[in-house]
Amino acid sequence: MLPLSLLQAAQGEEMLVELKNGDTYNGVLVNCDTWMNVNLKNIICTSKDGDRFWKLTECYIRGNTIKYIGVPDKVLDQVNEEDLSKRDRNAMRGRGRGGRGGIGSRGEGRGRGGREGGRGGGRSGGRGGRGAHRGGRGTHAQ
Repeated sequence: MLPLSLLQAAQGEEMLVELKNGDTYNGVLVNCDTWMNVNLKNIICTSKDGDRFWKLTECYIRGNTIKYIGVPDKVLDQVNEEDLSKRDRNAMRGRGRGGRGGIGSRGEGRGRGGREGGRGGGRSGGRGGRGAHRGGRGTHAQ
C-alpha cells in the first residue's frame, strides 16, 4: 500500500498530523496532493510542549514539514481490502492470447537480437562503416 493511496482514502476522516517542529494538528482531511500537502478542517493544534492549544477552522500543511500522520484503523482496513481486490483483478489478466512470452511462446520474430545477431551483424560483419574500404572516409592524402 502506498502512502498517497492511503491519504486519498482517508479524505473526510479525522486524522493526526505531527510536524517536524513537534506541533500536532488533529482535524478532518479535506484534500491531499502528490507532494503530501494536506488541507485540514475543524482542527485542534497543540504546541510541541503540549501547553498551548488553538482551534482552527481550516489550515494547509506543506508535505515536507510532516513527520507523522495518524490515520484511523478503519481506513487502513478499507485500503487493504481495495488492494486485495485489485490483485485479484490483475491476477486474471494475461491468460488469453498475446501473453508476455515465457515457456511455449513464439519464436524470435523479426526484431533485433535473434540467433544471428540481428540486422547487420555488428561492426565486424557486413559492409563496414567508416573504415579503410575504398570510397570511405579514411586517411586523406593531398
